[in-house]
Amino acid sequence: METQGSAVVSGSGSEQDDLPIASALRTVSTEFAGLQALQTALTNGLGGPFRTAVDLILNLKGRVIVTGIGKSGHIGVKLAATLASTGTPAFFVHASEASHGDLGMVTPDDAVIAISWSGETQELASIIAYTRRFKVPLIALTSRRESSLGSAADLVLELPRVTEACPHGLAPTASTIIQMSLGDALAIALLESRGFTAQDFGVFHPGGKLGASLKHARDIMHRNDMMPLAGEDTAMGDAIVLMTQKGFGVLGILDTAGELVGIITDGDLRRHLRSNLLDMKTTDVMTKAPRTIGPDMLLASAVEFINAASITAVFVVEDRKPVGIIHLHDLLRSGAA
Repeated sequence: METQGSAVVSGSGSEQDDLPIASALRTVSTEFAGLQALQTALTNGLGGPFRTAVDLILNLKGRVIVTGIGKSGHIGVKLAATLASTGTPAFFVHASEASHGDLGMVTPDDAVIAISWSGETQELASIIAYTRRFKVPLIALTSRRESSLGSAADLVLELPRVTEACPHGLAPTASTIIQMSLGDALAIALLESRGFTAQDFGVFHPGGKLGASLKHARDIMHRNDMMPLAGEDTAMGDAIVLMTQKGFGVLGILDTAGELVGIITDGDLRRHLRSNLLDMKTTDVMTKAPRTIGPDMLLASAVEFINAASITAVFVVEDRKPVGIIHLHDLLRSGAA
């Protein structure tokens, strides 16, 4: 052991380097234990109130008002946002602001979810009193049923009392993890109960990569004269000119009924590259039964389809007839890929 100034350095450098990892592992383990306790609670006493909360919210005429302060308030902001984006109208009211005019946001048709680990958060007093006065349903998300919040609430979602990862037991860690997890569970249970679909989700997420991936093939496909199409008996000389003009690197081949029966790609041209290629017919060169997608396929699925098939363009088909074509570049421009 050696002394450097006021610091005492002992042990190897590797032992010191391992301390942050050991701390991280303890934190993760402690929080995982909290989630296991929540899972157990949902199969026991918490299950009944949870089902009641889902039914209550499903039958609301108004919105879900989420409130809290501190770390519980941050969890509340996230819960309100998750509910709103998954089909349950909701917003967050800060507990301190409630008594300064924001109580006017709460109507008798709404329900309030108040989040407080101890259930004794002083700043919640105004909104609790308001819900009691105007008979607004109050759901408490707390670890103490016997607390002021729990005692006042119409319904208590009582969280298991877990050990915090903080060695002093002060910083909310495991407690906030299970608060957020139960909030997510509530939002997803409501989503599934409503039959909320990916298409519905897209209505609330029109921007960014998520919004793009929830659009459909019909939203970006090239139509009508922009599609590279030719008949079964088209001479390859004319077919190559058409492929070059359209610029997709493919040519769809139609039968007399207008159904897509084949496709010619750059790869097909290379495989049939010989002196008499221009004298051949499209049926001699085409690949039969080409891969296609439907107009209602989500762009996220179209990206996966194109990647799995190792192709750069795909025809959009309805009733066996091509109604559009999508190139990989279209997906990139849309933000879906």
